[in-house]
Amino acid sequence: MKKGIHPEYGPATVTCSCGNVFRTNSTVKDMHVNSCSACHPYYTGKKTFVDTEGRIDAFKRRFAAKKG
Repeated sequence: MKKGIHPEYGPATVTCSCGNVFRTNSTVKDMHVNSCSACHPYYTGKKTFVDTEGRIDAFKRRFAAKKG
């Protein structure tokens, strides 16, 4: 590796919007994230489904006319 061109790699603090704080190693010293393993639905097993403005219903209405 060339000297002087790589960022410094060391301890970092990651803060989630849910309040969870953990330490890891990174080139960025302080990180703020929207979700982590403590609050993300994939890791917690809590499934969430958001149908914004009835988009699924609008899709079904639009393509129901084309059937058949």
